Amino acid sequence: MSRKDVLYTPYNGAVLLENPLLNKGLAFIKEERDNFNLHGLLPHNVETIEEQTERAWVQFCHFKSDISRHVYLRNIQDTNETLFYNLLRSHLKETLPIIYTPTVGEACEHFSTIYRRARGLFISWPNRYRIDEMLQSFSRNDVRVIVVTDGERILGLGDQGIGGMGIPIGKLSLYTACGGIHPASTLPIMLDVGTNNQQHLDDPMYMGWRHPRISDDQYAEFMDMFISTVKARWPNVLLQFEDFAQKNANRLLQRYRDQLCCFNDDIQGTAAVTAGTLMAAAHAAGTRIRDQRVVFLGSGSAGCGIAEKIVALMVDDGLSESEARSRIFMVDRFGLLTDDMTNLLDFQKNLLTARDAVSRWQVDSQNISLLDVVKNAHPTVMIGVSGQPGLFSEEIVKEMHRHCPRPIIMPLSNPTSRAEAQPQDLITWTQGAALVATGSPFAPVFWENAHYEIAQCNNAYIFPGLGLGVLACNARRVTEEMLMAASRSLAAQSPLVTTERGGLLPPVDQIETVSRQIAVAVARAAIEQGVAPALDDETLMARIEKTWWQADYAPYRRSAL
Repeated sequence: MSRKDVLYTPYNGAVLLENPLLNKGLAFIKEERDNFNLHGLLPHNVETIEEQTERAWVQFCHFKSDISRHVYLRNIQDTNETLFYNLLRSHLKETLPIIYTPTVGEACEHFSTIYRRARGLFISWPNRYRIDEMLQSFSRNDVRVIVVTDGERILGLGDQGIGGMGIPIGKLSLYTACGGIHPASTLPIMLDVGTNNQQHLDDPMYMGWRHPRISDDQYAEFMDMFISTVKARWPNVLLQFEDFAQKNANRLLQRYRDQLCCFNDDIQGTAAVTAGTLMAAAHAAGTRIRDQRVVFLGSGSAGCGIAEKIVALMVDDGLSESEARSRIFMVDRFGLLTDDMTNLLDFQKNLLTARDAVSRWQVDSQNISLLDVVKNAHPTVMIGVSGQPGLFSEEIVKEMHRHCPRPIIMPLSNPTSRAEAQPQDLITWTQGAALVATGSPFAPVFWENAHYEIAQCNNAYIFPGLGLGVLACNARRVTEEMLMAASRSLAAQSPLVTTERGGLLPPVDQIETVSRQIAVAVARAAIEQGVAPALDDETLMARIEKTWWQADYAPYRRSAL
């Protein structure tokens, strides 16, 4: 929305000031204060949004703890959303780790303690027969993006119950701050189906349904009810599944991906940003994707989703599928996953290492450790999605470096406390040779008078641009080709690819530019795949600009109810 667009509203007085989507605070000019009965409800002075943002920034800096800063930002969001997003966009590098990872993890753990005001929808199992009523009572008809969670696997913190609502709120904040999606078009939803976190169940301040999680059959019934009602209420919505447990994440994606426009950010978003980062790293190392040997620590839905994306990249680069899969090694707490193992999950079964392929390794065949794999497979890439800190040890990293001059190492577990290694250690142990990307933000590393930018392999580089592209072209589905287009667009914007300097990914304060480029690539892929109407490039670019919301105030005029 530009400064010249006029917004007509029937609200006035305190009602107008209490609406976070409409409130301007001191930025209401004299004419608006006259027309909307605001005199006496605000201090005399009139300020610009730039002046308001500067005051908010000074106040933000006054807080010393990250969780206090998070609460402060959320309070602004709940009182004046335009100011909130102007502040985020003006100081994205500093505010991104506060509004999302890593601080959002702490906010989820203490959700019931720091709670101030309801945002979004809370749909509980006991109220399952009122889902239609709940969605109909939500006053905004033009919801374009929903992020939904059941709170069972929040970051690396596990079951947080209703506290998981912090994740959809945070994700949608980034859809707007980084992807230009109008905040009035977004809706966070918490599916409260109980919690198995005894600490929360015993907490007298816990705000959710105090009950163990429902059974699998009940859960399937509940999800069908929820999805069918969402489809009826907002048939063209983009729905993002977020932080569902491993046992449900892939199953839900497979069940609903052909019923509505949806994706799972933990599986597909993480895979897309990691693939883009890997493409940039391979280019920086002077190697091809087809030549990589990749070991994963962690074989859950996120790790396997990344692995499948890398297999697709290798096939695109000339390998057969079997050749590509032979270059992937999945390690979990039981060791290397091999084809003679039982009790494996469906999404793991195509990523197993043949037992014959390791028959000559000098290892304990019953438990092939990460170190064993590194010694024998000589990986060029090591990716951590285990949620367990410190498992990329000095011995393992140095062993990897012995066989690979420029190891690509990605400790991706969130939050910061769960990272498999510290970037400073990785750079030191490899004498500056490692190409490093992490899941949470880390400061630059200084080693031997050299400066190393640490790329944050954060899904925020992907999903805002993906959402912008989907909305701009009216895509009906999210396809793997659209996600691959997002990955390639991200890789092409890497400073190491374009200038041979800097980090593997663009600086955080350039995410808006990244998102616009990704949106174009995603929309073109959607059109090519036949899941969006045909558009020429000029029309597509115009739609992206029209969809992009500027965090600026419009002039207001009175309208009738």
